[in-house]
Amino acid sequence: MKFNIRNLIAWLYAWYIHWKGDFRKINRLSSAGKIIHSVYFHNPSRKLFEGSVKWFLKRGYTFVSTETLYNIIQSKKPFPPKTVIFTIDDGWKENVENVVAVANAYQIPVTIFISTKMAEEGCRFWWSAVEHALGKEKVNVSFFHELKALPDEERRQKVDEITNGHKKVREAMEISQIKEIIQSPFIHIGSHTHTHPILTKCTDQRLQEEIEWSNEKLKDWTGRKIVDFAYPNGSYSSREIDMLTSFGYRMAFNTKPGFIQHDNSVNIFAIPRFDVLEDVSYRENICRMNGAWFLHKTKEKINTWE
Repeated sequence: MKFNIRNLIAWLYAWYIHWKGDFRKINRLSSAGKIIHSVYFHNPSRKLFEGSVKWFLKRGYTFVSTETLYNIIQSKKPFPPKTVIFTIDDGWKENVENVVAVANAYQIPVTIFISTKMAEEGCRFWWSAVEHALGKEKVNVSFFHELKALPDEERRQKVDEITNGHKKVREAMEISQIKEIIQSPFIHIGSHTHTHPILTKCTDQRLQEEIEWSNEKLKDWTGRKIVDFAYPNGSYSSREIDMLTSFGYRMAFNTKPGFIQHDNSVNIFAIPRFDVLEDVSYRENICRMNGAWFLHKTKEKINTWE
């Protein structure tokens, strides 16, 4: 955890949320098969990821794969009690030791959504390259919001201008590592596009290329059909869903926080997820992956689900 005012306040707030009692309400709904927890990470430390796994296991939760989740949703039956799914975005090289090793040790399924360009070319993820080129002190959330709001071609040109001349550094898994980890029965691979663009800012042609390139490369590397997808930045529309279905995808995840609720009509191409952050307190992350953080932030009334 980074020690700053924001994280100190959030740590105190997390304790308040826990004390208030929503954890017990959420546990009751989960035990009754009303909700499924959907949690995602990016580049967690082993301590954070293993701690998150142990937190759910200690409370009697069952981890499910994307295939099992798909079958659960399609069955239209009540959800199994205390169910959780863990997914990972991007495919960072540290995932091998910090995620895959833990998944194998605890024998829990995990799906890793990979952006293929970074794996293939050994370069930085584009936002990380910008940070390293300009210095973290010169970029902030607003800066990246502005970049992400640009048409895709314009954003790529801007990023190229900023990062031109800077050394190529590998941040993603190598292809050989992807081929190795997929041998585990607990590791599943999904697509996160080729270059990690904001899909809604892409032209129709570029959208098709991003999905097609990633799909073909992952099939070649793993020898398996790729049927699960995660939207970069969580950005999608009906156009993106139509494109995914045309390539045979069965399910897609966004970054909108929320439970998978049995009483709601689940959009199989817009599965919500709770995010776990690498630079906040463990107490805050417990509230995030449990869903209590989301409930307090949105003021949603959990009693209406019972």
